[in-house]
Amino acid sequence: MRWPRAAPRALAPLRHRGFRLLMTGQVTSNLGDACYAVALPWYVLATHGGAVLLGTVLAAYGIPRTALLAIGGYACDRWGAQTVMMTADVTRALAVAALAVTAALGPASPAGLIPIAVVLGAGEGFFLPGSFAIIPSLLPGEDLQAGNALSSSGTQLATLAGPAIGGALVALLGPAPAFGLDAASFAVSVATLAAIRVSRRASPAAATGTGDAVPDARPSLLALVRSQRVLLIILLTTVAGNLGPGGESEVALPALAHGPLHVGAPGYGAIVAAFGGGALLGTIIAAQAPRLRRPAITASLVFLVQAATSAAIPFLGTTATVATAMAVGGMMNGFGNVVMITAFQRWAPPDLMGRLSGLLTLSAFGVFPVSAALAAFFTRDLGPGSFFWFSAATLAAALLAGLSTRSWRDFGAAREMGTSLSA
Repeated sequence: MRWPRAAPRALAPLRHRGFRLLMTGQVTSNLGDACYAVALPWYVLATHGGAVLLGTVLAAYGIPRTALLAIGGYACDRWGAQTVMMTADVTRALAVAALAVTAALGPASPAGLIPIAVVLGAGEGFFLPGSFAIIPSLLPGEDLQAGNALSSSGTQLATLAGPAIGGALVALLGPAPAFGLDAASFAVSVATLAAIRVSRRASPAAATGTGDAVPDARPSLLALVRSQRVLLIILLTTVAGNLGPGGESEVALPALAHGPLHVGAPGYGAIVAAFGGGALLGTIIAAQAPRLRRPAITASLVFLVQAATSAAIPFLGTTATVATAMAVGGMMNGFGNVVMITAFQRWAPPDLMGRLSGLLTLSAFGVFPVSAALAAFFTRDLGPGSFFWFSAATLAAALLAGLSTRSWRDFGAAREMGTSLSA
């Protein structure tokens, strides 16, 4: 397939066959995951499994996912992101197929669901670092930001459309076919990954001829952590910045909608959809944007706007105003994430890309249980609005602390990327 050379900047990554295959497989898999997200609680609750069993199953999924992120990153560096991702998706396809059979045969039970949830969580823990690490090997440096934006946009679209498909399927045929569709989507992902020919570049920027690539040094991960102060700042900022958003979206926001706002389920759904739509718009803007001279500063300012919208939400009294604030926050989040992920990929040594991606995803996902617990505490004792202020304050503090350091301000800048890893 020949892709038009005059295509918009946002679509330029689709000229590359490997990236097209990756996008096809991942969008299909994400649609299947969205169907699974609808089918699982319906299956558990509709067959009298109860909220306790549902919570236990989700914990059985979340704990191994978090625990194996760093190991998944190491595996990507050892055997290649493509191989690790294929192995994880084969495993997950079999596990979800077993879940479909279980759902077809009878009601939910701990003995049937918990082992499957553990396998699925472990599979995602292995898969996620590879999904970040593989993109720089498929695209030249000038297309990397647009590629990350397209990848994120595909996930957002699947998240928006998938629940509707899953809900209709569960309503018409029950949860078992929805699980079967998810298993088939993993099989599609495996097939597209197998068809990709990965080229191992010296760095994603090296192919551009700009001279701003990191030199082909081969430090250990420990040596990199010791020598590159900016890496510690990135990880600490990611941890601090994620202390709020998880609990805000999963605990404080529904409590606010159900309590002070009194918007009901339709209003809450509109608010959640507004954030997703804003995030999608933000990634589209990032895809079309030119390469930024100071990506870390730009992203920090964008995330500070997101923090401000979060702090304002408790003062907004209608569904429309809260949804507008959520849409603005989502747009800032989508744009800022793409910018920072791209800067991180351009900076990271290729031989450590998997392990560094594992550390980054662990920093982001690993604090979710803490965030949810804090949100429950704030909401119970101080009201849901208080956690929005906590979330905004921690995000702003982390960003301002980062901006106070030169290594963070220079991160991703052209003159910074030419420096030695041992500097």
